[in-house]
Amino acid sequence: MTRIDGRKENELRPVTMTTDFVDFAEGSVLIACGRTKVLCCASVEPGAPRHVPEGTGWVTAEYSMLPRANRERSRRDVSKLKLSPRSAEIQRLIGRSLRAAVDLAALGERTITVDCDVLQGDGGTRTASVTGGFAALAIACRKLVETGALEKSPIKGQVAAVSAGIVEDVPLLDLCYEEDSRAMVDLNCVMNERGELIELQGTGEGRGFTVAEQRALVDLCAGGIRELMKKQKEILGGRF
Repeated sequence: MTRIDGRKENELRPVTMTTDFVDFAEGSVLIACGRTKVLCCASVEPGAPRHVPEGTGWVTAEYSMLPRANRERSRRDVSKLKLSPRSAEIQRLIGRSLRAAVDLAALGERTITVDCDVLQGDGGTRTASVTGGFAALAIACRKLVETGALEKSPIKGQVAAVSAGIVEDVPLLDLCYEEDSRAMVDLNCVMNERGELIELQGTGEGRGFTVAEQRALVDLCAGGIRELMKKQKEILGGRF
């Protein structure tokens, strides 16, 4: 099938990552995947939650869409201190994904919160948040080393994410909004640098899907994630 933006079936949207986008966060990255734009800021604070073993740190995430991130204005996520169910589910995914990249014992008793604010949404906001959030997290950890707070970075490996889906019975990588809204199957995939799965969310929206189709979508995602990790390495100077 011919894609709306002329991409190949296994081709990512154009991706850019701008580091140090804001001045005050220990790590910040503005990631753009096509028309989707997410600002990821990593903040380091002393102490860790009570459920975390003594001497161990924690990595968590918060996710929100600005009111005009979409085609129509949406209400702000926080209403009477209650997060929308969608945002709550997404930020748990981001937090789990980013913790997979960190040696929490090596982090020490501190918490790194990665705030992912969607400036503009055109599909794939959660996966862009994971990919950009990792880069912001790595920058924050690097600064802990540079300031002497840690001897070495607690980052143990890369993490990135992308989506894929089946549109008109054709598996496609990195769906934009127009494709996502017509998708029969939607799949979000998070992997580490070894190609191992961290998280896999697959949904049959228009119909069920086979194990073979799931494998085809995961293979598409694996190729896309390798490209995203190259981008991460480029902006981080190849070191974490």
